[in-house]
Amino acid sequence: MSFVDRFRLTLPLIQAPMAGVSTPLLAASVSEAGGLGSIGVGATDAAGARAMIEELRGRTGRPFNVNVFVHDRPKADHAREAAWLEMLAPLFVEFDAVPPTELRTIYKSFADDPDMVAMLIGLAPPVVSFHFGLPSTEVLSALRAHGIYLMASATNLEEARAIGRAGVDAIVAQGIEAGGHRGVFDPEAPDDALSMAVLTRLLVRGTGLPIIAAGGIMDGAGIAAAIDLGAVAAQLGTAFVACPESGADAAYREALTGPGAYHTTLTRLISGRPARALANRFTALADHAVGHLPPDYPIAYDAGKALHAAAKVRGEHGFGAQWAGQGAPLSRTMPAAELVERLRVEFDRCRL
Repeated sequence: MSFVDRFRLTLPLIQAPMAGVSTPLLAASVSEAGGLGSIGVGATDAAGARAMIEELRGRTGRPFNVNVFVHDRPKADHAREAAWLEMLAPLFVEFDAVPPTELRTIYKSFADDPDMVAMLIGLAPPVVSFHFGLPSTEVLSALRAHGIYLMASATNLEEARAIGRAGVDAIVAQGIEAGGHRGVFDPEAPDDALSMAVLTRLLVRGTGLPIIAAGGIMDGAGIAAAIDLGAVAAQLGTAFVACPESGADAAYREALTGPGAYHTTLTRLISGRPARALANRFTALADHAVGHLPPDYPIAYDAGKALHAAAKVRGEHGFGAQWAGQGAPLSRTMPAAELVERLRVEFDRCRL
């Protein structure tokens, strides 16, 4: 059975599970329209994830994807964290705020979260996908035993082969163009920064698994190109940020149509892990932060969120995590179901 047939897709499309943006309403709207909707639960706990999945199930009877983050446990380094807060301190002062006295590990990795594992086994969503790495063999076996289809992100062939050896069903080929966090297993290792097209071809030829192409795809022509490269589907994230069903705030939506969309930046300053965002005041700190290494993910994110909150109070929205891929200037504002239909028409036109 093909990937499209398995999930009853009328368009080979997966809506990317961007945490904080991919709401249950957005995911359900995409699934109902014939794509595979997704939610990201890496920024919540098991109870929050359960509520999101139950809401999503209440909105659609069609398949959907639940994404989890499987990052290494962060290493606390009080000296490094203090230096990072000292570097950010003048910005807090600018907004009449006091920086945190210490930083916390605000998100738990799926690899260290037995409650999240138990919840997913109990609810058995149709698809579970992994970002930043893979859980243990025991967890993978338990999920698979409950009929859950498994996917994982790869940014190079070595990661993809590890995914294949683990028995995961499909691979998301995340090109360097993609918005949000890079799915690299080891953020300290050199990144080959492969494009979606090159990575997709490498993984199609080198793994034998279904490949979902991701990175910079914004329209039906892009989906068609991904299929021509040998992918079974395309994953689109930035394309759905402007939909009214997404969780993006007004400032994020406005920035998506501004000059920053033409200059997306890959930075680890916001969260501690490389992630592509709209160019804004946070990404512009790169020069100022030379010589300062941000704390591990997600400890650095605690500082980033605190700075964003302080700036927002004073009407400055340029310190938000405004994740977006290189295709951001091609964004269109319309309801998710309407966007899926537009993508379908564009895709079909390319297949004639």
